[in-house]
Amino acid sequence: MHTDKNMKKTINVKGKEIVIFSQNAEEYISLTDIARYKNPNEPKDVVKNWLRSKSTIEFLGLWEEINNPNFKGVEFDSFLKQAGSNTFVLSPQKWIEKTDAAGLISRSGHSGGTFAHKDIAFEFASWVSAEFKLYLIKEFQRLKLEENEKLQLGWDVKRELVKINYKIHTDAIKENLIPPEISERDAKMIYASEADILNKALFGITAKEWKEKNKDKEGNMRDYANVIQLVVLANLESLNSEFIKQELSQEERLVSLNRIAISQMKSLIENKRVKQLGDKSI
Repeated sequence: MHTDKNMKKTINVKGKEIVIFSQNAEEYISLTDIARYKNPNEPKDVVKNWLRSKSTIEFLGLWEEINNPNFKGVEFDSFLKQAGSNTFVLSPQKWIEKTDAAGLISRSGHSGGTFAHKDIAFEFASWVSAEFKLYLIKEFQRLKLEENEKLQLGWDVKRELVKINYKIHTDAIKENLIPPEISERDAKMIYASEADILNKALFGITAKEWKEKNKDKEGNMRDYANVIQLVVLANLESLNSEFIKQELSQEERLVSLNRIAISQMKSLIENKRVKQLGDKSI
């Protein structure tokens, strides 16, 4: 699998390159590429022949009725009555235009052709070749597994970064806020208090308040933070360490950290690349 500069993904199925792209959080697979398995020279004809079948029209109509509130049923009924006859011919463009279909997409230009929602693409692949369909599903599942692993890895890296910065944060607390010979219990209270400075600045609540609202969840609120929040949290830990060394009061640090958290969250949320990272909401 590879991704080109237009963020189209490509998988190899039995020696054929199959293009996949995402639209509105849904995956669309190239029917044109699948059709080349049956007819390398005229893949468009393969798609048109598939669309002539009454069973195909019935399947497409059912998919649209389930998934597309804008689907034009009257036009669909007209196609269904004609489907299967010797004179019936239907292009993907005509189907999309007349019924306002969402399951098929026709694209022109480089890497263009007819694309279909994965549900429909698998049905088409089955019509082309049962064997090809099985390999297509296998490669598609492998692609999604790779993507999920990369997203999870990205979240784990950010979580580890927070843990590393937390060590810097606690060292600053130990060196500047904890007097000599203080009890272990009192020290833990100070650490918890400083951790809640960060929690309040970023999440708006303390660890205890979060736990009371989420009694059914294991772990703490940071375990449920999304990637953007973890990036900002790592930054806040470093900044708070410096504020502590500057002997700023908790009140002063909280106000400053909260303003920084708001600013950084707005900036990162607007970043397109950051939006592609996994989302694990609190």
